[in-house]
Amino acid sequence: MPEKTVLITKASGEKAPFSPTKLRHSLERAGAGSAVIDRIVSEIEAQLVEGMSTKKIYSQAFSMLRKHSKPVAGRYKIKQAILELGPSGYPFEKFVGEILKHQGYRTKVGVIIQGHCVSHEIDVEAEKDNQHFMVECKFHNRQGYKCDVKIPLYIKSRFEDVKKQWEKRKGHATKFHEGWVVTNTRFTEDAIQYGKCSGLILIGWDYPQQGSISDRINMSGLHPVTCLTSLTKAEKQKLIDKMIVLCKELCDKPEVLEEMGISHTRVKRIIKEGEEICSGST
Repeated sequence: MPEKTVLITKASGEKAPFSPTKLRHSLERAGAGSAVIDRIVSEIEAQLVEGMSTKKIYSQAFSMLRKHSKPVAGRYKIKQAILELGPSGYPFEKFVGEILKHQGYRTKVGVIIQGHCVSHEIDVEAEKDNQHFMVECKFHNRQGYKCDVKIPLYIKSRFEDVKKQWEKRKGHATKFHEGWVVTNTRFTEDAIQYGKCSGLILIGWDYPQQGSISDRINMSGLHPVTCLTSLTKAEKQKLIDKMIVLCKELCDKPEVLEEMGISHTRVKRIIKEGEEICSGST
């Protein structure tokens, strides 16, 4: 007889069938081995009850994974780690800028640009080859939130004002100009439809199928400091306040941890975890 489908509750409140395949893929992306994945999926399936939240499933999987390998657990919690970059949106803007820089873009974060009618504060200005991009970042510190159509509508109007002025710059008349909206959560169907119709590029946690935020993180190997399981919540916040957003930055500046009063022994342990997360070690 076929196995009974168990409906679980997503962060948005929607119900969906539990997918062991999705859980397997997320564990694989984090770098877990097949034996560990089999054991975690088996234990999760044994504990499943109707209506269980995805948050609880994630917490159980993370707890089991952490006992096996802290670096793998750190990579597994990437979605939650991005949510922890808040409450302000600037650390996320810096993170997006670093990902684009890794992909060969020349970037500036938090710049004021004069448009045709008014000036605009742009989250990330990016250039590559003969292309020029205005990137607006929409950060949310809770799962289940979706960017609705009002956001791309508003950003499209700002982009058109900026584009009109950009095209007046020397050498820009023949350049390709494009507006992007990047969020760490998701877009509504109306927002996606508007983006496709208007030519505004939308990039969400898992949208589009190729080139989403999660894809770009996996390809770049860049991870936020909030991935580090060796740090307390307060210590992570102190690093973010100092605008140290990436594990890579922290590994390059370990003295920052000692300045925070963290013992030399713990600093070595934190840096080791950071290096292993960045290198993909298990």
